[in-house]
Amino acid sequence: MHNLLCFSHLSWNFVYQRPQHLLSRFANIYRVFYFEEPTIGHTDMYSVNVQDNVCIVELMITSHDPTTNYRIQILINQLLEEYKIKHYSCWYYTPMAFQFTRNLTPDIIIYDSMDELSAFRFAPPQLLELENELFSKADVVFTGGHTLYQAKKNRHHNIHAMPSSIDKEHFVQARSVQNDPEDQKSIGFPRLGFFGVVDERFDIELLRTVSAQRPDWQFVIIGPVVKINPDDLPRASNIHYLGPKNYAELPSYIAHWDIALILFALNESTEFISPTKTPEYLAAGRPVISTAIKDVVHPYGSAGLVQIIDSPNDFISVAERIFASTEKDQWLKMVDHFLENDSWDHTFNKMNALINKVKMNNNHISTVQKEIDHV
Repeated sequence: MHNLLCFSHLSWNFVYQRPQHLLSRFANIYRVFYFEEPTIGHTDMYSVNVQDNVCIVELMITSHDPTTNYRIQILINQLLEEYKIKHYSCWYYTPMAFQFTRNLTPDIIIYDSMDELSAFRFAPPQLLELENELFSKADVVFTGGHTLYQAKKNRHHNIHAMPSSIDKEHFVQARSVQNDPEDQKSIGFPRLGFFGVVDERFDIELLRTVSAQRPDWQFVIIGPVVKINPDDLPRASNIHYLGPKNYAELPSYIAHWDIALILFALNESTEFISPTKTPEYLAAGRPVISTAIKDVVHPYGSAGLVQIIDSPNDFISVAERIFASTEKDQWLKMVDHFLENDSWDHTFNKMNALINKVKMNNNHISTVQKEIDHV
């Protein structure tokens, strides 16, 4: 079985999202090694554990200094030797990993640009330079949404938009779940919920204003708080921070929401995002309110599936219309028709076909070169 080495900035167990959906599928045809971002430990070492048929590699180093990248290279080389890995492809989620993987000799290089990482808070200053280098070496590039594709399409000859997709069977469960989770059942109604990472992209002021103007509406926020001070989040009796939840648990929470929310501020860190939660909310059968994130406005807003708002007053009036609506059955039919051909399996198949095409082209070039050398 061919090997796939993936280098990511995200911990596998942080939030179940694009990398997990895709690589757990690639693990059916590759031996996949998922390298998490190196962390500080007592000694330079690596550990491997298997989840979802993927080998999760935790890299640990004693310190950051001028020898760090070389020491990480040594750890990776040790792993390649231990697992007898000679032929492999490299998959990147972060250009930062390129600084300690230049020595590798993969058959092909894949760059899955799921976000514009350079726009995120605390982005390393050398990230853009490393991304340029990665673009120059990559055989195929995917983007996590259409807006990101438009921004990067002229930087590579083989780049393709692969927007976030949906595990419909998982989230459709929310339409029939009966039991309300223990930490949510005591919360009143109506409920407006959000799940995802609560970071610099989260629209704190929108939540603060709307929750204050409608104290009888209950706001449920699910997910880890990172890169922002938790003390900056609005606190009120009708705002309920329930913390991170397992992917398997999400349908049971969403099932008891009246409206699902995409609460992202419009700033440089959200300009290119394509929220995976959009089709997940829809598959769960929940009406959705979103700020004007470009990849939500088109196609979901323009298709009438998601209500796009631009102010707290707009939010309130839209939510009130949803509460009063009697047209939900017709809306659900539209949702199901729209999502009919959308799945992570479909996205995986498209990406795998493009990767195999690169392999075939490379093999053809290699064969021709051998024939030339023979002559």
